[in-house]
Amino acid sequence: MREESLYVGGFVRHALYYGEVTTALYRRYRPETFAEMIGQSQVTDPLMTALRTDRVNHAYLFSGPRGCGKTTSARILARCLNCAEGPTDTPCGKCASCIELARDGSGSLDVVEIDAASHNGVDDARDLRERAAFAPARDRFKIFILDEAHMVTPQGFNALLKLVEEPPEHVKFIFATTEPEKVIGTIRSRTHHYPFRLIPSATMLEYVEEMCRLEGVTVDAGVLPLVVRAGGGSARDTLSLLDQLIAGSEGSTVSYERAVALLGFTHGALLDEVVEALAARDAAAAFASVDRVIQTGQDPRRFVEDLLERLRDLIVVAATGANAVSVLRGTTAEEIDRMEKQARAFGSRELSHAADIANAGLTEMIGATSPKLHLELMVARLLVETGPTTASPVGFDTATASPAQPAAKAAASPAAQPAAGFDTVASPPTQPTAATTPAQPAQPATPIEPTTAGLAQTWPAVLEHLQNANRMAWIVVTSATVREYDGDVVTLVFASETDAASFRPQPGVPGGVHEKLRQSISAVTGESPKFRVSVEGTPTAAIDTAHTSAPKDEKSPAPPATTGQTSPAEPARFADGEPPAKPAPVVVPDAPGDDWAVVDIPGADEAPTDTAEDSSAGEVSTSSTADSSAGDSSADDGRYGESVVRDLLGATLLKEERTGPVETIVAADTGAQELPDAGEA
Repeated sequence: MREESLYVGGFVRHALYYGEVTTALYRRYRPETFAEMIGQSQVTDPLMTALRTDRVNHAYLFSGPRGCGKTTSARILARCLNCAEGPTDTPCGKCASCIELARDGSGSLDVVEIDAASHNGVDDARDLRERAAFAPARDRFKIFILDEAHMVTPQGFNALLKLVEEPPEHVKFIFATTEPEKVIGTIRSRTHHYPFRLIPSATMLEYVEEMCRLEGVTVDAGVLPLVVRAGGGSARDTLSLLDQLIAGSEGSTVSYERAVALLGFTHGALLDEVVEALAARDAAAAFASVDRVIQTGQDPRRFVEDLLERLRDLIVVAATGANAVSVLRGTTAEEIDRMEKQARAFGSRELSHAADIANAGLTEMIGATSPKLHLELMVARLLVETGPTTASPVGFDTATASPAQPAAKAAASPAAQPAAGFDTVASPPTQPTAATTPAQPAQPATPIEPTTAGLAQTWPAVLEHLQNANRMAWIVVTSATVREYDGDVVTLVFASETDAASFRPQPGVPGGVHEKLRQSISAVTGESPKFRVSVEGTPTAAIDTAHTSAPKDEKSPAPPATTGQTSPAEPARFADGEPPAKPAPVVVPDAPGDDWAVVDIPGADEAPTDTAEDSSAGEVSTSSTADSSAGDSSADDGRYGESVVRDLLGATLLKEERTGPVETIVAADTGAQELPDAGEA
């Protein structure tokens, strides 16, 4: 039996305790000086400096997450201010004030701790003002510590405003809160604000190891990292969990199995089984492990969190190698070696992709009615989407062959060329991607026969290269078919006008879809062709894809209308020479009744002479059909007039007036002859 004196509600009360009473671990080791605080140097150093230089403010605001030392720091500050040798940054621990404010002390009459959650109104603020008017009973200052200050109502804060702004010289205020934004601005502006932070894992791990040493407790490997992880950076939460493990363990040893079961984490052996099954693509073993998780009653979300944590550790091990110990603190060398083997079996690229899938699965589980179903589907995606035959995801370059791989292995499996390091993702058997690292030079292009059949044989490889280089361009080109290739010009036929328009050069937009396709053809075959474009059932338009650019003042004509007849305003330009000669026009008084009534366009008789190498990439001309030759289309190249205005300029001729002798240009194959001018007739 023992007797203790407690200060409660302004009265000293004596209590008798029978038997041994065990104090909580976080109370037994509560810091008594600023030097004993861990992980809060951004707060303790300025406060100690202010105490040494006697620049103590009348009000302080301590904010931060729970269990990080706000109330403890407030008590230490009160000890430093009321110490008989103070104000000092290190309490003596011998005077009456220091003894009363120690971790096992009864409390001081001049240090008042108020729970603001239950004393948050105007009446409580008035009572505090009345108590602040009295001088300290014994010590130097009367200190008011308001815990959970964010619970005070705005009316209560306003009632305290004048007192906090101009307190008596013997009064100090310390506000502690987890939500400083809820403290009204007029109070915050009158205090010195010190933000507390969560304690880093490495610092907390060293701290709990010291606690176990002082308590004489032995813990198995891997227990303390789980305790630190469950504590989440809060010293009080971490010590409470450690105290619970110690209290529930047999003797003085905390076993790993007991810690895993109590804290709810996934056992490391089970995580090893799942990771090894996913790396080996063993679906039976993977789903057996998932079933074991469900049958043991473990939360599927917690299992996915643990799996994502393990994948992260494997990525770190794969990236840092032997230096992973400095990052994964608390992990034994044996565990590092085991994770290195798992990382090699998985592959660095597949590890990253698997982590993305696990992260997406964890997000989908939030609010899900059937987490078990989402877990099984996630495991199925991990088995399928991270397989060795899976194409690279969008945004990732296809891995190229590593020079370190044996030649025999490359010959036995040419479609799967593992990259350097741990990466074993397969690459397509065609060509390297557009972006390769300097250490891995691109493979040379394979020349083809300059015929339609030769291009058709390599067209799948061209599309695959284009898919890896630019997926948007690949989507457009997949709707096209190669109709003809003569070694210089590729004729493409699209299923819709929308895809054809997307393929054509866009004014002011360099490097369009046609340029991406030409680059892929060049990478695969070494050729750099030009293109003709048409839509099913419409004439073919030639696109001059020369690498030179037209001047900015030149206008690119619109694509031709999809009608049965064509009337180009300018002959098509190709690299094979000058455009076909325009037939000699004939002059008639009136156009035939079944033909267009057309007028002469000034300057139309000036035939362009630029070659394909000097023309713009956006100029378009048409021919009579998709398969017609230059000689077949020469008969229509002389047609000018309203069809030009309508088809190429996008305008409509509303009215025609004669201002003099009218010359009408018609095609030479109509059989018309030159007649006298209408005015002469």
